[in-house]
Amino acid sequence: MKLNPIIVSLLETDLYKFSMGQAIYHQFPGYKTTWTFKCRNKDVHFTAEMVEEIREQIKAYCTLTFTEDELAYIDRIKWMKGSYVDFLRLWRPRFEDFEITNDAECGLFIETKGTWLNTSMYEIPTLAIVNEVYFRMQHDYDKLIESFREKLDEKFENLKNGRWYAGVFSEFGLRRRLSAEAQELVVNKFSHLNDTMHAASKFIGTSNVYLAMKFNLTPVGTMAHEWIMCVGQGNHKHNPAYSNWYALDAWVKEYGILNGTALTDAITTDCFLKDFQLTYATLFSGVRHDSGDPIEWGEKMIAHYEGLGIDPKSKTLLFSDNLNFEKADKIFRNFNGRIKVAFGIGTYLSNDTCVPPLNIVMKTTMCNGQDVAKISDTPGKGVCKNPAYVEYLQRCIDWRMEHE
Repeated sequence: MKLNPIIVSLLETDLYKFSMGQAIYHQFPGYKTTWTFKCRNKDVHFTAEMVEEIREQIKAYCTLTFTEDELAYIDRIKWMKGSYVDFLRLWRPRFEDFEITNDAECGLFIETKGTWLNTSMYEIPTLAIVNEVYFRMQHDYDKLIESFREKLDEKFENLKNGRWYAGVFSEFGLRRRLSAEAQELVVNKFSHLNDTMHAASKFIGTSNVYLAMKFNLTPVGTMAHEWIMCVGQGNHKHNPAYSNWYALDAWVKEYGILNGTALTDAITTDCFLKDFQLTYATLFSGVRHDSGDPIEWGEKMIAHYEGLGIDPKSKTLLFSDNLNFEKADKIFRNFNGRIKVAFGIGTYLSNDTCVPPLNIVMKTTMCNGQDVAKISDTPGKGVCKNPAYVEYLQRCIDWRMEHE
């Protein structure tokens, strides 16, 4: 390993991995999944040296275990349960679950196979490792971090002086961060924004549980697309057009009214709304936007709440799709006073430098031996090895939309 260890704690992942992990542990411990890495940048190539470093970094990550202090921190999150914390006390990543080669167009192939309990936890640390290895070995890192600091200072000043109003926002950038150093700079910097008397925007926390613990901030996150895809499509008896119903039902069984921000676009928001009727719309405190036009989506959600007789002002729209502060400002001004608005801002905060960031993902491609897919509100955001399954899923959705 040529670089220092990149992942130094098993808390160094997004909170929703623990939220989903607890529900997986209690309800779907036997599910098995395959996860596949994809680099969407057509001009990026990972060298053999990078691939070897990534492999060694993942090996190092797989030697980690939770400390008692870390477990105590998780236990203090009010919706986490002692049985899951005890499971984490015994849990560690398995390097045997990984396949890492250079057999891909971009020069890097990564796939993980095993129980959903295990493989779900690998996604975020793997992506963080890939990012940091690439930027440290491909570019002059000192120049990158210098430009990163300059841009970060400019963002902070513009928020402080009121040029942008981002309302309530949190940092969501772990998976695509420039480096651990860069993300810590962001979280530390914005943790002081609320001390500034004239700052209209409010920084509430980070999805990175390790940094939330370190800086005494709120860890943020509920569910990801994998939850809807695996719960809804992993059982071969389910009609995948009802994925959202199965996923929402299992979530309420686990959390009741706690931890309730539903993700709408796993199989299109229009199909989601078929299942997000009065009971779920009442129980969940809000919904998250991750694809499609944010203004159109927000207007659709307000109309849906009003149609159910629910006051939109009692609910929250969380926006998390490719945001910057200018976009957040525009969205906030459109919905201010009509519904609560919050933002989860990722790459723009954690990897804004003088060179473009990587657009890399690691997605669930199979569950229990069967293809799974997402069909979001933006074409091309899904990852599925089998086009025939995507066509089948789309036909199921179309039939439901036309006949219900």
